[in-house]
Amino acid sequence: MKRKVSYLALGAAIGAMAAGVLPHALPEFTQSAFAAAADTYRQLNLFGDVFEKIRNDYVEKPDEAKLIEAAINGMLSSLDPHSSYMDAKAYRDMQVQTNGEFGGLGIEVTQEDGLLKVVSPIDDTPASKAGILSGDVIVAIDDEPTQGMTLDQAVDKMRGAINSAVKLKIVRGASKEVKEFKVVRDVIKVQSVRSRVESDDIGYIRITQFTAQTADGLKVAMDKLHSDLGDKLKGYILDLRNNPGGLLDQSIDVVNAFVDRGEIVSTRGRNPDDAQRFNARPGGDLSGGKPLVVLINGGSASASEIVAGALQDHKRATLIGTRSFGKGSVQTIMPLGQDGALRLTTARYYTPSGRSIQAKGIEPDTEILEDVPADLQGKDDTKGEASLKGHLKNGEDEKTGSQAYVPTDPKVDKQLIAAVDLLHGVKRADATPTTPAKPDASATPGPAASAGADALPGPAATPPGDPPK
Repeated sequence: MKRKVSYLALGAAIGAMAAGVLPHALPEFTQSAFAAAADTYRQLNLFGDVFEKIRNDYVEKPDEAKLIEAAINGMLSSLDPHSSYMDAKAYRDMQVQTNGEFGGLGIEVTQEDGLLKVVSPIDDTPASKAGILSGDVIVAIDDEPTQGMTLDQAVDKMRGAINSAVKLKIVRGASKEVKEFKVVRDVIKVQSVRSRVESDDIGYIRITQFTAQTADGLKVAMDKLHSDLGDKLKGYILDLRNNPGGLLDQSIDVVNAFVDRGEIVSTRGRNPDDAQRFNARPGGDLSGGKPLVVLINGGSASASEIVAGALQDHKRATLIGTRSFGKGSVQTIMPLGQDGALRLTTARYYTPSGRSIQAKGIEPDTEILEDVPADLQGKDDTKGEASLKGHLKNGEDEKTGSQAYVPTDPKVDKQLIAAVDLLHGVKRADATPTTPAKPDASATPGPAASAGADALPGPAATPPGDPPK
């Protein structure tokens, strides 16, 4: 750490010297620019002075690595809510989420009252094959009690190298029957796409997050629905409710599964020359032009909003639900070698018509509120991007959050029922039409070359929710 401090001081000294010498060598630089640079280096010197005083004089010996990490996090958190530093472990976890596969057992777990409980085993995974059941309480992992472990610690112990074994001790049922399982880890793929036949003639597709597996999963789901229903297929329902986002290239591919021409999304950063437009690939439409309804709510963010906004602008889908979250910024992941990665906000998203999603969200074509149980009333709304401290501003008409409750029983899911009725041609009296936001002409990116998904500036993502273990 002394070496790091020395380098810091050396850099500041070099900067101060450069500020005095370079004006003669490079006369085209303005004096104000050099003054600003010199001031920056003085501030870096100040940081070094404070760091040294903490190292030498704090009442207890500080962890110097944590001090540096806290300083970095403080710098990034002053920018916006989505820029952050990820240490090596956090970076690995993020890669697991976005890649959509890892070495593990194939169980979804939660923690209740300090107990590690199995939510459900995933079909055709080591956990399900071994006989682990929903509701099982894991009391030990490799003979180490889980009591006192955090959820993350328990997950880390269950993940590991493929073909390696882990021993689980569980307590099952009201009888508290104790069982032990030796489970061999395998490749676990996060199932981000789920589908089913709804009302005998409609293809229902739920995307929980946008991982590297999503576009392929969507194709498999649509092929199966078409095979199961054939000519009976009246249309599709794409459920993006409470989907926190994920990879930009996957959201582009999802839109392309329903359109085969035109712009899908554009991005613009600080430099106008960095603007990019992402267009649909001809022949990418897998839907055969069947009618489409998209469900969104206050928990639909980032990549979900890109999909919803593009399909709405192309008049390819009818949006039902409540206003989306409003996260319209691009985060680029910048690896820092063995020290983790930097997640930095580098651009904003725009829909094909030039609408900015940031702090405004996507308004559904028809707003329908769910009936929220009494014990959840007042807790069912998201605050939205516009309520986050330090969020990127977007004019005067920013929008706050909206309802994000989704019933577990499809029979009482009013938004889903409305989507089915719409595809069946049934009009509903409780549906409230909304007026989509107008495009902001002043914010529309200038002309830019079309680029494919492989031209993305790194994995631009809102990290999705925790994947299975």
